[in-house]
Amino acid sequence: MRTFSHLYIGGKWLQPAANGMIDVIDSSTEGVMGRVPEGSAADAEAAVEAAKLAFDGWSATAPDVRADYLQKIADGVKKRTEELAQLICGEVGMPIKLARAIQVGSALYNWKTYAKWVREFPFEERLGNSLVAREPVGVVAAITPWNYPLNQITLKVAPALAAGCTVVVKPSEIAPLNAFVLAEAVEEAGLPAGVFNIVSGYGPVVGEIVASHPFVDMVSFTGSTRTGKRVTLLGAATVKRIALELGGKSASVILEDADFPTAVNTTVAACYLNSGQACSAHSRMLVPESRYDEVCALAKAAAEGYVPGDPHNEHTRLGPLASAAQLERVRAYIERGIEEGAELIAGGAGLPNGISKGFFVKPTVFGRVHPKATIAQEEIFGPVLSILTYEDEEEAVRIANDSQYGLAGAVWASNDERALRVARRIRVGQIDINGGTWNIEAPFGGFKQSGYGRENGRYGLEAYLEYKSLQFKVGKSSGR
Repeated sequence: MRTFSHLYIGGKWLQPAANGMIDVIDSSTEGVMGRVPEGSAADAEAAVEAAKLAFDGWSATAPDVRADYLQKIADGVKKRTEELAQLICGEVGMPIKLARAIQVGSALYNWKTYAKWVREFPFEERLGNSLVAREPVGVVAAITPWNYPLNQITLKVAPALAAGCTVVVKPSEIAPLNAFVLAEAVEEAGLPAGVFNIVSGYGPVVGEIVASHPFVDMVSFTGSTRTGKRVTLLGAATVKRIALELGGKSASVILEDADFPTAVNTTVAACYLNSGQACSAHSRMLVPESRYDEVCALAKAAAEGYVPGDPHNEHTRLGPLASAAQLERVRAYIERGIEEGAELIAGGAGLPNGISKGFFVKPTVFGRVHPKATIAQEEIFGPVLSILTYEDEEEAVRIANDSQYGLAGAVWASNDERALRVARRIRVGQIDINGGTWNIEAPFGGFKQSGYGRENGRYGLEAYLEYKSLQFKVGKSSGR
């Protein structure tokens, strides 16, 4: 069991203002796997003040120096790969083989990449008689989720530090242990005091303070749309910059001339990755009415290949959900789908066979789902796939766009040209064309109530910079 009794504030591990602790629950055993402090309002205030004090010095640090620190943090993360993977496997439930490659591997890649990009980024350019400078936005509050905890922290903190910002991280109370291990790597890297701070705790206390604090210049939040609206409201009082990466109900549109076995199998995989605990999960599969029976058979066979099991086993494909609350939520949606008349193709609300403990749910497929059904409209965040049918391409596009969300999706056709034509009509931030793979350098974010702002690559770095225009009298030198 890993227990952290102190918070990392101002370059030191400090005793929290109160004595409360948060138990971190292992998703597969339901036992306590660690503890972190229950941070208070006073702790959040102290972290913000530390970040504010550190900002002037850090923002004036040369990009090459900032890059060196980021690379040292990357080295520290790499050294802790197995520890981080095992912790996240327990906290979130992602099978260990995937946790190493995705949960830790993606974070490591991003730390190294931002170390590289900050050396090359054009922080200044001449435009006529103006010098246009890109300067750090200021103190950043990073409020992060539990489903991809380390990588979501990294996608906020690494570019913010690269830009010259200082940060306060409020990790999810469900999966906070990996954030504290990252803090150990930050301390080992020798990052100046106050540049990186971490306060664990609950949203209504720590989250509310950092989102509303007048010293915080920007809040970057990943989580539910409901909480994102609250963060926006809190930040509006001081006109903060707000970046939101929220929910999704992504559609995988399979056109009649597509390779159906490949399209269906890949869509099921994109729905079930991390037990469906992904905002970009392809949880709606849109198929021609004439191919419905074929699709159901393919989807059922694919779902049955995802046998839930111990996530610490190297051969497990599908682990548990992250918490008891999430398990209750997903089961309720499955029951709602049955109540509303959807056809249960695979799975169901009960425990998987042979499993008596842990937050496990059967991988589930529903057919004959009405576009307005609850399970077709609301984000479930579990391994639950809804199959919807359409008569023609126009109806497919209409159904795909019939959502409050607009985060991700996919289009499948016999050729990329047709798929691209349809994809351009779907209002989401990211679409996979005929199985196009994730590009870690491409911008990620959504339309509509999936949020605003973008993460990943240079787009993520730009999110933490302000423009400043310096005008010179024509004919005079800028002194450069």
